[in-house]
Amino acid sequence: MATRRQVRYSPLSIDDDDDDSGKAFDPRFDYSPRALDKIPWKSIALALFLLALGSTLLILAFFIFTGHMRGETSQAYGLLALGFLAFLPGFYETRIAYYSWRGANGYRFASIPDY
Repeated sequence: MATRRQVRYSPLSIDDDDDDSGKAFDPRFDYSPRALDKIPWKSIALALFLLALGSTLLILAFFIFTGHMRGETSQAYGLLALGFLAFLPGFYETRIAYYSWRGANGYRFASIPDY
C-alpha cells in the first residue's frame, strides 16, 4: 500500500488580471457584431467544391454498382469512400453558410473557419 507523502502546498501568487471588478480586458473575447458577420468566401467556395466533388463521386459509384457504367466493384467502393470523404464536410459547411445567410437562430458566419 502506498504511503502518504507530506507535501506542503503554498497558494499561488495573485495576478493583477484576476481581479473580479470587471476591469480586466481580454482581446480574445472582445467580439464586435461586424467581426461575427464577416463572410468567409474562400471557405464557402471550398465547401461548395467539396459538395460538388463528393456528389459526383457518389453518383459515379452508384452507376458502377447498378451496372449503368463499366467498372469493377472495387473501383465503386473506392469512389464511394472518396465520395463520402468529400461530401460530408462540404455538406456540413454549406449548410452552416446557408443557415447563416438566411439568419437562422444559432447560425453565424463566425462558425465557419476563415482561411
